[in-house]
Amino acid sequence: MIPRRRLLQGSAAAAAFACTGFPAGAATPRIEAPEVDSLSIQVVTDGNHDIFISGAQVPGVRIERVRGFRGAQERRVLRSEWGLSLWMASTRGSETRRILLDFGWTGETLNNNLELLGLDPATLDALVASHGHLDHFGGLEGFLDKHRAQMKADLRLYLGGEDAFCQRVSPAGNGAFASFGRLDRSMLAAARVTPVPSEDPQVIEGHAFTTGIIPRVSQERVLPNTSVIFGQQDGAGCDVSRYAEHHFTPAELAGQPVPDQHLHEHATCYNLKGRGLVVVTSCGHAGILNTLRRAREVTGIEKVHALVGGFHLAPAPQDYLDRVMAELKRQDIDHVFPMHCSGPNSWKPPSGRCRRRSCSAPREAASASAPDVENGINVMCGSTGRGA
Repeated sequence: MIPRRRLLQGSAAAAAFACTGFPAGAATPRIEAPEVDSLSIQVVTDGNHDIFISGAQVPGVRIERVRGFRGAQERRVLRSEWGLSLWMASTRGSETRRILLDFGWTGETLNNNLELLGLDPATLDALVASHGHLDHFGGLEGFLDKHRAQMKADLRLYLGGEDAFCQRVSPAGNGAFASFGRLDRSMLAAARVTPVPSEDPQVIEGHAFTTGIIPRVSQERVLPNTSVIFGQQDGAGCDVSRYAEHHFTPAELAGQPVPDQHLHEHATCYNLKGRGLVVVTSCGHAGILNTLRRAREVTGIEKVHALVGGFHLAPAPQDYLDRVMAELKRQDIDHVFPMHCSGPNSWKPPSGRCRRRSCSAPREAASASAPDVENGINVMCGSTGRGA
């Protein structure tokens, strides 16, 4: 086995999986979270686009929706697919920073939607990949093929750690597995993109920050998803010697598929002036409660202004879902914007689960009090109520 640098600690629920564990008694890494004046989060790719979506607004954020296109673009539409991609623009004084977080499943959808939304990749300051699932990094290669030549020379891709490069697989029946993609290091090198993996929190372009690895300390567990294969073949895959926080079992070292715990999935966050943290979970396999706790711990900032992204509660059993949502309602959060894999079971109004100043969700929850999150939506938060 490969020794870890620090002892690991996991919950009883997580102990059933060899890959879940975090350091006992180790000091929480801290960062000075940069403060921004405003933040705009535009959904580039998600699972639906509804032109009849509610036009409701809520205090503290401005929400813009794309209904359709006219003129030369009247026969084009925003494409929807399973996956997520978010364009995030923040300001501080006269300074603006733009980040593309995740890339959806295909480059065709990502590039189509960027063009229709008038978002210019040449203005991007950095890229972020939340974790190693195909529906979050799959569009990256096609995106770079089309836009890399116009982008900044020193382009960085921020990742939560080595785990993002592992081969993922899904069941194909009769004990067999089919590929679910692998982030390709050689593709990044050919595109002149520098990967910046870190298990610790890191500041992105002086405006945003990542949580680093997310300890599993709440009642949450990683719900069923893919399996992962550790190790490298022909230089591709994840290098087990680069993991600081994992004690590998013989089965893992032998390259056998094991339940995926997304050891290095991280969240991307902002410290919004006068409002608090904006926490973007992307897929939330580590648990939204764990993610919120981590963002607070690494910054020392308790107030959360908004929780945004995929919560991975669609496959949750009802009793588990009830416990998590009950705890989420006790959190001091102004706005909740579930996307992607959150699931209608987590946000449907009849359950009373989403009772915040804003609870946005896919089209089924459209109402005057529940504005929707969909392809093309632009959620803008700021100390002045306006975004970039």
